Amino acid sequence: MQLKGGATLVNRYVIQEVIGVGGMGSVYRARDLHFPTVVKLVAVKEMINQAPDLLVRKTIVQNFEREANILATLNHPSIPRIYDYFSVENRSYLVLEFINGKDLEAIINESPGFLREEQVLGWAIELCDVLSFLHTHKPDPIIFRDMKPSNVMINQQGHVILVDFGIAKPFQSGQKGTMIGTEGYSPPEQYRGEATQLADIYALGATLHHALSRRDPRLEPPFSFGERPLRKINPAVTIELETVVNTALQYNPQDRFQSAEAMKEALIAAGRKTGILNRIHLNTAPVQTASEIKPLWTFQCEDEIRGSPLYHGGAVLIGSYDHNLYSISAADGKMRWKYATEGGIVGKPAVYEGDIFVGSEDQRLHVVDARSGKLNWTYYTEGRVRGSPRIAEGHAFIGSDDHRLHAVNLISTRASWRFEAAAPVRSMPFIANEMVYFGCETGEFYALDFRGEIKWHFKAKRNITSSPWAVEGFVYFASLDSHLYALDARSGWLIWRFRMGKGTISSPYFSDGMLFIGSADGHIYAIDARTSKEIWRFKTDHQVSSSPVIYKDALYCGSADGNIYCLEYRSGRLRWKFSTKGAITGAPLVYDDIVYVGSTDRLLYALLA
Repeated sequence: MQLKGGATLVNRYVIQEVIGVGGMGSVYRARDLHFPTVVKLVAVKEMINQAPDLLVRKTIVQNFEREANILATLNHPSIPRIYDYFSVENRSYLVLEFINGKDLEAIINESPGFLREEQVLGWAIELCDVLSFLHTHKPDPIIFRDMKPSNVMINQQGHVILVDFGIAKPFQSGQKGTMIGTEGYSPPEQYRGEATQLADIYALGATLHHALSRRDPRLEPPFSFGERPLRKINPAVTIELETVVNTALQYNPQDRFQSAEAMKEALIAAGRKTGILNRIHLNTAPVQTASEIKPLWTFQCEDEIRGSPLYHGGAVLIGSYDHNLYSISAADGKMRWKYATEGGIVGKPAVYEGDIFVGSEDQRLHVVDARSGKLNWTYYTEGRVRGSPRIAEGHAFIGSDDHRLHAVNLISTRASWRFEAAAPVRSMPFIANEMVYFGCETGEFYALDFRGEIKWHFKAKRNITSSPWAVEGFVYFASLDSHLYALDARSGWLIWRFRMGKGTISSPYFSDGMLFIGSADGHIYAIDARTSKEIWRFKTDHQVSSSPVIYKDALYCGSADGNIYCLEYRSGRLRWKFSTKGAITGAPLVYDDIVYVGSTDRLLYALLA
């Protein structure tokens, strides 16, 4: 019987859902309670030992322990890390690194046509690398013995992870083993109990043949790959790659590649000769859709969520148009507290020394204790506060519809100064170079010093709601006049401007020499920050008011089409998207591999990054 969601193992691992089913048990996604303030996910592999014979039961346990012991000695990016091993009654458990992805067999079966050769070649090279690591392991080489598509996970970044070391074993020359493996993928000598490193080479060849031909070898006569030439089934496969696969699949071990490293070199040579090698890093990860992605949890507010969340102390802070600021447990989505204002909250909260700062359309800046949700103090403006506060230099800087940027002293809780802008200020200020940068709703862009005195200003043709980013001597912002601007941060001189299809209120994000921004024309853009050259653009199905964020090697951004998109940030290629039931206008938050995003459908979502 499978464990139910919510069950807890050894007072530490809370089962969330079944993610795989094997012959002797299930694999679960679980949360590790030893990390109470973050969502630490793990995979829990279960082995139910119901063998009636005592000796058989003992052998099964020994094999499971062998898998644990092997994994404990391995440290490779394509092998999941092991965290724990324990038994409960007649069940044993391995606690492993959780791999957010999909196995290669599922990718093959769900693909409407043949997989791209560059995809398979990239994965093949990585598989050779991990096999080479196993085969040269000290003190004893390790034979995997069960290479097949279902044991190859492709993670969200498009890289391979080899899973299920249940029948892997240290290799000892001259020693015969049992006839073990998977029919169709295992070579003839493995059926005689003579598995060596070359058996893994054959099984990898069979795995690649299956991936490129979509012909499952378990449904074919054994050792009949020669009767199913790859290029006759899939003419798009190059003769160079077909030759490598055929060599790996030779009936006699001595006719195959004599090491995984040799096969890897042959694959690289084939990719270099055909030009495919240059395209591998752009096209490796499978795209996941909303139907395949399940939120870790959701939290429902009483009205639309238009702003962006903040993470602090194990909680996600989010404002809603229902007039409330919520503190939600990042671990399980349960409400810790809510604080009521008298107006809608559309900005992102800020945090400083245990206090949460948030503006409201009730014309106030509210400062709330992060632990209790109790009000500490408020600051009044003369207009609705729709922007987000920025904390720096002992002050909270926040704009208001009263046409002012307010610099509020955190000790006295009073304004040190107020700067009179030409129109409502909804742009979140950026603090850098001892300057305060922000825009207003007539298109004026200002640079002030810390005394609130203007140093320079620039005039765009339409509203600036976009919040700026200042870095490396430049300050970047966008306008409803359809342009993304780069100004000299000291003088305000225009360096360049990039024209989009329509205007935007999205804020630019800077990373690795690139700027990322959304537009009302429905695109997410990547721009070279120095030259304004467009690197890529990605089309959504509606305007993009949300601001993109970068986490590791991915970009996350919402759209008014209701989707949160995950893109490979260097290429703009879609990795996954998740559909909500309302427009997404706020920027997502990504923390500890979890994406938190609010929607106008009133829900806050927690998704695996």
